[in-house]
Amino acid sequence: MHLIETRNLTYIYPGNVTALHSVNFVAPRNARIAVIGSNGAGKSTLFKCFNGIFKPTSGSVLIRGEPITQDNIREVRKFVGIIFQNADDQIFSPTVEQDVAFGPTNLGLDEETIHHRVHEALKLVGIEDLAHRVPHHLSGGEKKRVAIAGVIAMEPEVLVLDEPTAGLDPRGVHDLITFINSLSKQYGMTVIFSTHDVSMVAEVADYVYVMNKGLFVAEGSVEDIFLQPDMLKSIRLDVPVLPKLIRSLQKNGVPIPMAYTYEDAEQALIRAYKGPQKDTPQ
Repeated sequence: MHLIETRNLTYIYPGNVTALHSVNFVAPRNARIAVIGSNGAGKSTLFKCFNGIFKPTSGSVLIRGEPITQDNIREVRKFVGIIFQNADDQIFSPTVEQDVAFGPTNLGLDEETIHHRVHEALKLVGIEDLAHRVPHHLSGGEKKRVAIAGVIAMEPEVLVLDEPTAGLDPRGVHDLITFINSLSKQYGMTVIFSTHDVSMVAEVADYVYVMNKGLFVAEGSVEDIFLQPDMLKSIRLDVPVLPKLIRSLQKNGVPIPMAYTYEDAEQALIRAYKGPQKDTPQ
């Protein structure tokens, strides 16, 4: 049973604008899934269907095998936490601590449990020192962390991030990648994120859906997707610089294996430069 599954999901905005066309998507447990596509591809609309913000025009969204209904919507939104592209859309309390406490409070938890969850969420995203600050005085990256902490405090099993690197500087992007990977590896959380910046996909995702004009035009592993440069180019995306560089080296006779992350590319280049290594005599 998948944590999230859509079956022929269609969503039409007022004015007969179809944003999703019979979309089929699955998110298993402990997965890291990227949904990539240019702006307007339908990524945000899809995500808002995952926890009932949008109701499908046709088709269905299943959470742990059950359709979303008015009776289970509260549990669904506890189970599937969404971080919107603009963190200001989720931050409205006088202090960071109060903002992170908002979700657990609405769950009806006791004060001791709320305090513990808030403390752990702030610690997990590295903003304990901001607990008593006014959220709207923070930087964009700090606001993003506050929004994430607010969702984490509700202890979802699925975390959905819509364009999470928007507005972040390179350091913020690096920290976010590290954080996403820790959620999957250390906490067993399924993470789904959207982006039109393909450079981070290989660092985070196990599986990739490629979206264009409300349709999935491809899906598969990182390697499956990045071996289709023409397809990506046709929908205004590109192959990340590292596999593009290595593919160019291969075409020019350099015996180097394909790599998609910095660490793998570094090792591949070192081995290609030094050549085959002989065993050292004992």
